[in-house]
Amino acid sequence: MRSALMVWGGWEGHEPKACCERLAPYLEAQRMRVTLENSLDAFADLERLREVRLIVPCWTMGALSPEQEQGLTAAVEEGTGLAGWHGGMCDAFRSNVAYQWMTGGQWVAHPGDFIDYDVTIAKPSDPIMKGLTDFRVHSEQYYMHVDPSNDVLATTAFSGRHAPWIEGTVMPVAWKRMHGKGRVFYSSLGHCAREFDVFEVREIIQRGMLWASGLDSSPA
Repeated sequence: MRSALMVWGGWEGHEPKACCERLAPYLEAQRMRVTLENSLDAFADLERLREVRLIVPCWTMGALSPEQEQGLTAAVEEGTGLAGWHGGMCDAFRSNVAYQWMTGGQWVAHPGDFIDYDVTIAKPSDPIMKGLTDFRVHSEQYYMHVDPSNDVLATTAFSGRHAPWIEGTVMPVAWKRMHGKGRVFYSSLGHCAREFDVFEVREIIQRGMLWASGLDSSPA
């Protein structure tokens, strides 16, 4: 049986434990053994991480020690999958640039805080997005610094209402990428546990985790 490691903590406003507990049953339904941990020390144990098929970080802000950063990035480079959402993955470890290089993006702002905004499916033929159509959510619309090599799956456009200078800017919402031999997936959706009640939010992240784990049948 393949295994997944979900590491939660950091800023409590993103409900890291509740979010992981909400999504863990999906991974278990895919016949994965899921372990939830509340310590970043899990990332320093490279030998253990090499035996894990999927790592899900859910830890807003904070900082990784050199040993933790090296262990996590090395595991992904060697082939372990990485998947996450919202601030739990891409507003994490702001001072750890090797981590940011791996994830493909970093949060910098959410103009207007909680607003209604539209999500556009940019790649409807991709298995992660197949069958989904554009939808609207009420959440934080993440403005991010992103890697141009990301394979962008969904986007959002900023109206300029809350920051006029970014009117019309199209921002990635979900992407996948490779980091070494490891598959990496990210979605800026999923601020807190209740947002997984939105079918598209939950489905995109679940499919993304499955893709990153290598259990799907699609090419990398």
